[in-house]
Amino acid sequence: MSAAAPPAPGRAGDWEVVVGLEVHAQVAVESKLFSDAPCAFGAAPNAQVSLVDAAMPGMLPVLNDAVIDHAVRTGLALGAEIARVSVFDRKNYFYPDLPQGYQISQYTRPIVGRGSVTLELPGGGAREVGITRIHLEQDAGKSVHDRHPAQTWVDLNRAGVPLMEIVTEPDLRSGEEAAAFLAKLRAILRAVGSCDGNMEQGSLRADANVSVRRPGAPLGVRAEIKNLNSMRFLARAVAFEAARQAAVLEDGGAVAQETRLFDPGAGETRPMRSKEDAHDYRYFPDPDLPPLRLSEERIARLAESLPELPDARAARFRAEYGLDADQARRLAGDSDRAAYFEAAARGRDARQAAHWVTGELAGALDRAGRGIGDSPVGPEALGRLLDMVAEGALSRRMAREVFDAMFATGGDPAEIAAARGLRQVTDAGAIDAEVDRVVAAHPDQAAAYRAGKAKLLGFFVGQVMKATGGKADPKAVNAALRRRLGGGAG
Repeated sequence: MSAAAPPAPGRAGDWEVVVGLEVHAQVAVESKLFSDAPCAFGAAPNAQVSLVDAAMPGMLPVLNDAVIDHAVRTGLALGAEIARVSVFDRKNYFYPDLPQGYQISQYTRPIVGRGSVTLELPGGGAREVGITRIHLEQDAGKSVHDRHPAQTWVDLNRAGVPLMEIVTEPDLRSGEEAAAFLAKLRAILRAVGSCDGNMEQGSLRADANVSVRRPGAPLGVRAEIKNLNSMRFLARAVAFEAARQAAVLEDGGAVAQETRLFDPGAGETRPMRSKEDAHDYRYFPDPDLPPLRLSEERIARLAESLPELPDARAARFRAEYGLDADQARRLAGDSDRAAYFEAAARGRDARQAAHWVTGELAGALDRAGRGIGDSPVGPEALGRLLDMVAEGALSRRMAREVFDAMFATGGDPAEIAAARGLRQVTDAGAIDAEVDRVVAAHPDQAAAYRAGKAKLLGFFVGQVMKATGGKADPKAVNAALRRRLGGGAG
């Protein structure tokens, strides 16, 4: 039976899309989960491999205690249950880049249990996305297939890198929701400091379990899409896969439980292998690692160490600075951006500062491919620019021109404005004189305005701005024109 062409991406007809995520977050520590080998990004192949990572005979794992603290703090930030006793298991499967022939992971007794994340939905409203568990595990190495036409090479630098696998309930209903959830989770991880969230370097990646069903029906057969390393790819992959499954079912077929990969170039998912179930991995407790026991004192200490989290920060920004919900959420979701905003807004109009940070600055950084921590315009410099606007020295248009030059050169706003002759005319006498000349030069339009054609005020404003090279203060020009013309504008 031939399968029908899938519906347009993002649509699944009358089928409900069901998505659960398995997020792999590399723990922000300097050494691996069970060895002292470094795990920095970008090292030469096989330059960060200890005898433990390479599974040499007689080598025993030694747990990195700092990883435990990060996992517990992450669980606390998600409002999750912290297991006082957890167990490391062996998950048995074969890959060429898995030297032990098994992965040390957690299954029956993970370190973190159930929690939740509040996801704000487009158009208002929110949904609680359940966290099933967070378990710790070691990463595998990497098979490299493009260095030799007939050989696969293996790089074990990532073998043993500590990961938190954060598993959600199937509570997401679209690719867009999945991407929004991952963005929110990344913000929490970064705030806690447990993961840098760098998806380009592989520090954060997601597997998406996607199924479709008729609304109200039991869950359908799921396909797992592996190793999605961007929010955009996650949204596109889920949309395509949901549409593909709906088309299979509409055509009378059955969805296979399988693992698939997403091809960003083609915008489609492709089969990789059949999907295993838990019993296929033959989990059993690792005999080399005793149960991990956490004291109440340690958990309490880690709870006290938590920083202000994104939701709490967003609420504070709304209360303290008068920001709207969207601005507060955008600023609060990134610790560096939040700190930048607060430094720029100190003693100033906070809403204007928020507008510039989420508008001009964010746009410039995106175009340059830079993060806010690498911005050539620091918060103090942006604050000085905002001061010049507030004082009337620069119009909004002039300020944007000065900002562009600041971003390109890192220069001071006052110096750039002076060098370019950008200084707004605010002198009342000079503006009144220019208004008198413009009104005198257009007597017919002046008479029509006084007779009730109020829209002609914009004509006069434009003429004055043109005559002053755009340097006159528009508010002062409007006020002077109304005084000079009187009549029908009201």
